[in-house]
Amino acid sequence: MPESQSARALVRNLGRADYQCTFAAMRAFTDARSADMPDELWIVEHPPVYTLGLGADPGHVLAAHGIPVVQTDRGGEVTFHGPGQAVIYLLMDLRRNKPGGKLYARQFVQKIEQAIIHVLRAYNLAGERVAGAPGIYMAAGPCKGAKIAALGLKVRGNGCTYHGMSLNVAMDLAPFSWINPCGYAGLKTVDMRSMGVEAALADVQRALADELLLQLASAGAPPETNNINDGLDGPAAK
Repeated sequence: MPESQSARALVRNLGRADYQCTFAAMRAFTDARSADMPDELWIVEHPPVYTLGLGADPGHVLAAHGIPVVQTDRGGEVTFHGPGQAVIYLLMDLRRNKPGGKLYARQFVQKIEQAIIHVLRAYNLAGERVAGAPGIYMAAGPCKGAKIAALGLKVRGNGCTYHGMSLNVAMDLAPFSWINPCGYAGLKTVDMRSMGVEAALADVQRALADELLLQLASAGAPPETNNINDGLDGPAAK
């Protein structure tokens, strides 16, 4: 498993990995955490899978077409993971002192969202938050309002987090039409390729990891502050 050490977190690239095995590994890692264990970011690409948040309505899976449906313990509704999608799981201890100070869960979500927005901007794509709807959406053009990134987290009572975010890079988008993405009927989902950007998945994965590390090392919260509770499951979300 290739890995690189950062003063802020350890970044691991898991390659393409089964969702259920990765989910179990996240839980096991968090169960075993000690005060001296570093935070970690896990970069991964999954085979096709639908995942349900804790409060998700299974009825939002309209037709699975043979794709596995997995119940998870993250916040949020139903989403799809598949090849060509940049997924990063954030295994963090929010109570730990960091370069920017301790993080509250809401600040944590803001920083993840801002990292996605910054990476999209680097590829000349404008992303934005939408109040009351988790994820990042296209901010301009004919696909304004279409979803391009999703976010769902588990925050345990001890401040330790897992699950994370996904950015659609170059996917088969058809499986999104077989669900109500994040519980919204008819929500259009796009990827960077359909927005006219051809980018290597590995390049986008690395850019996201670098930007997440940068955001998490900075003090305070980014200026955009709407939509900060969606996709969270844990005490801070209530």
